[in-house]
Amino acid sequence: MASVTIRDVRKAFGNVQIIHGVDIDIADGEFVVLVGPSGCGKSTLLRMLAGLENISAGEILIGDRVVNNVPPKERDIAMVFQNYALYPHMTVADNMAFSMSLRNAPKAEIKERVDKAAKILGLEKLLERFPKQLSGGQRQRVAMGRAIVRDPQVFLFDEPLSNLDAKLRVQMRTEIKELHQRLRTTTVYVTHDQIEAMTMADKIVVMHDGIVEQIGAPLDLYDRPENLFVAGFIGSPAMNFIRGTLGSGGFMAEGGFHLPVGAAPAGSDGKPVVYGLRPEHIRIDSAGVPAEVVVLEPTGSETQVVLRAGGQDIIAVFRERLTAKPGEMIPISPSLPIAHLFDAETGKRLVA
Repeated sequence: MASVTIRDVRKAFGNVQIIHGVDIDIADGEFVVLVGPSGCGKSTLLRMLAGLENISAGEILIGDRVVNNVPPKERDIAMVFQNYALYPHMTVADNMAFSMSLRNAPKAEIKERVDKAAKILGLEKLLERFPKQLSGGQRQRVAMGRAIVRDPQVFLFDEPLSNLDAKLRVQMRTEIKELHQRLRTTTVYVTHDQIEAMTMADKIVVMHDGIVEQIGAPLDLYDRPENLFVAGFIGSPAMNFIRGTLGSGGFMAEGGFHLPVGAAPAGSDGKPVVYGLRPEHIRIDSAGVPAEVVVLEPTGSETQVVLRAGGQDIIAVFRERLTAKPGEMIPISPSLPIAHLFDAETGKRLVA
């Protein structure tokens, strides 16, 4: 196992700059998730860490060794790809043993490592099958087993669950997290799914347009997003953004209704701001803001409601079951005393 250090790393394809000076420190044994929308540079950064893409500038260290010019096979990493990348003519056992076979490792050592990985992943009865005889989840386990057999310093996962159905993705999330807790190998995991990031990571790196927007523990990013992008990306459904101004009476929305703000930043009277309100932090309150029910989406355990107040759409999530119908009015208010406030011009979080 080893730490990973990414120092001012940049990547350009010709004149097009893709990664704009990224700095990330990953501790030994940590599970770090790179998350962001498509095109943000997270997979490119992972490929540079693996040695599959050259670095335009900066340094990548695995442990104390700078690996900028080290070939992929000498970096002591193992990568699990989105498309599994299994050899169709090889059995599960041969796929898992392939990297060790290339190194001419002793057959007894290969068998020992394959059997150990198969036991960890529940593949003991599938070792003689071929990939075409496996389900998607089983193929993904084989790809993970091939990585485990290498006993690397760092695991790299490149959107490994994208090809699985929703139920299997949930199952595999649990299995990968449990695997990490057992092996404690440093892991870098790339995904565009913020639910995967929140449920799996020790630390999340939120990327956007080739830069790092925020780094922190999942609940730190959820509770105190540093800017509008992170606030809108972390959390499902996404945070509501209501535009308006701050004043002595609190927050006045552009639609003409008031919302409480707790402690406002000094000198912020009349300042244009964006009021951030998470859907799950809205409650029905007889003294609240009248809002029209536009759409109800019951899921069983909760009800998601699209509301309209002062011409602005607001999404709310209620645990209780509602009898309201589209077109009816219900009064709502924030359930938390402290609001998320962001500067309307810069998008940065305002701190009281």
